[in-house]
Amino acid sequence: MKNAKRIVCLVLSVLLLSSLFSAPAAADTAETGNSPVRVSACVAGDNGRTVGFCWYTAEKADSVVTLRDESGTAIAGATLSDPVCEAWEGLWMHKVTASNLPAETLVTYTVGDGANTVTGTVKTGGAADSVKFIEIADVQASSAENFEKGAATLRAAFEALPDAAFVANCGDFTNDSTNEEWDLYDASFGELNRGYLLAPVSGNHDGFGVANWFNNMFNLDTSESVQTKNGVNYSFDYGNAHFAVLNTNDCLNVSRPQLKWLKNDMNSTDKDWKIVFIHKSPYTLGKDGKWPDALQLQKTLTKVCDETNVDLVIGGHDHQYLRTKPLTHNRLDENGVTYLLSGTAGSKRYEVREFLAGHFMKKQFIDALVVQKGGYGNYWNGTDWKSTDENNIGGCYNTVEITGGKLTLNAYILGDESHQSKKIDTLTLTKNTGENKITFTGDNTTSKAAYTAGSILSYASLLFYTLTNWLPRFLALVPELIYSVAVYDTF
Repeated sequence: MKNAKRIVCLVLSVLLLSSLFSAPAAADTAETGNSPVRVSACVAGDNGRTVGFCWYTAEKADSVVTLRDESGTAIAGATLSDPVCEAWEGLWMHKVTASNLPAETLVTYTVGDGANTVTGTVKTGGAADSVKFIEIADVQASSAENFEKGAATLRAAFEALPDAAFVANCGDFTNDSTNEEWDLYDASFGELNRGYLLAPVSGNHDGFGVANWFNNMFNLDTSESVQTKNGVNYSFDYGNAHFAVLNTNDCLNVSRPQLKWLKNDMNSTDKDWKIVFIHKSPYTLGKDGKWPDALQLQKTLTKVCDETNVDLVIGGHDHQYLRTKPLTHNRLDENGVTYLLSGTAGSKRYEVREFLAGHFMKKQFIDALVVQKGGYGNYWNGTDWKSTDENNIGGCYNTVEITGGKLTLNAYILGDESHQSKKIDTLTLTKNTGENKITFTGDNTTSKAAYTAGSILSYASLLFYTLTNWLPRFLALVPELIYSVAVYDTF
């Protein structure tokens, strides 16, 4: 019996020692830095059937993607692009694009070097006349705590719309676009990000003054982008809707070349619904609603949207929720374009600047308004924004469902205290289907020379607008602004 015990002890000791000696080998594997991080699967074509994968490793490694269907079978017929592995900000960026994915399939993918891998899923679409998606904006966090608040908002969005085809994020993923912040973003959003298709929009905190970060964080179709230094413009179809993503860092808002691209892009589709995603919103009562870069969009962007029968423009930037009534040529029109400032999914929130009303935005344009912070009037009651509701304090997300000629948008606040979602707004749009016609079929790329010339004109136009349109109106509101600062400490 004693000998048996000794034998058992000896065996256990050997196993313990072997595990101790094998630990360094495991550590060596981890220290190679080849484990993928910051994984994203982005819209790179129509109906999610072309996906741009991007990930990072600490050391140079192979860029390998595998694709399987719901049965676990390798997907035949899919095409993988030549892999990209480039050094960026002390790490290694990897990009691979998968195209010709089968329609209406839950695709399980792995990315990595073949040995160190991470797994995720995306759902492709088909020929249906419907689409569902989620939209958030402006997480703009610097700390783990605030990134987690943004991630909680997105998780709540998936609880509200679990079968969303994709997520549109209208920009400002981080505050300063540093390695540290993107790692914190990945720590909070990483698992979520590996379960959906992403349509990212470049915010000013993602592209302005932080060159090339946005295009190096995501793998997008840049074939028609007018430039990629501070963002990317691209478009795609899903169901019976066409989506265009704009870069409002381009010449401080949207350059003339990009506006030309948008006009041609919207005229090149016969999809029933036309939707634009942007970062800087033209209509706002937040703290950035007094500056000429975004305000010029009330003249330039809206003109193109009016001319091309755009239905809905969804943006961010000013960290409050505001939906306009339908507008055409900056006038009320029941058949016009609806503009949505979609609220912030994060914890940095802006109160209303009352002095902007009547100068840069008319009160009668407002159909819904919710301020997501306490200490202020925080929602529009039909006549003013001085009403309060503590349940309006939290992160905002939006769900959109399109079926045939009906679009329904629901906006929610995930309460900071209640941790429950509250519906704050519903928009329903209806239209006749089959009426949009293709009127542009040409080349929609922009040469470097054309972009340079267009950029010069864009800056000149912004300067002219600032001096002749914005400045007189700004000077007229200065007394009200001073009063706001003195009484409410709100600039």
